[in-house]
Amino acid sequence: MQRMPLGDAYAGICAADPSAPFEPSEPVLRRFCNCGYARGLCSRFPSDHPADAVRFSIFEDQGRADIRIVFIVEQYHSPLDHGPLRYSNGAWIGDPPSEPLASQARAFIENYLSRKLPAMAAAQI
Repeated sequence: MQRMPLGDAYAGICAADPSAPFEPSEPVLRRFCNCGYARGLCSRFPSDHPADAVRFSIFEDQGRADIRIVFIVEQYHSPLDHGPLRYSNGAWIGDPPSEPLASQARAFIENYLSRKLPAMAAAQI
């Protein structure tokens, strides 16, 4: 099974063309929307869009009170932009990222925490 960059597959509305919202099917979501690199494969992907994918990684974890991540925006499998983000108890610390980066980062963090907390509880048994 393919690893999902945000931890899980997510559903939603395609905003590639804001004037024509579209709800992709599950296979389209899983193959393109959730993984990135849909340029030339998905007819809705804007040919002039600079980014192909966004990747996230945890670089400091103090629990829900302080999670720090780094994001990397990719174009043709190379870094286009990057930066740190800090999240605490459901809110951004400092300037919040713009959408859709904010939603993707929040999904990544919440997924990370949902997997981490049961694993920690199981390790204490």
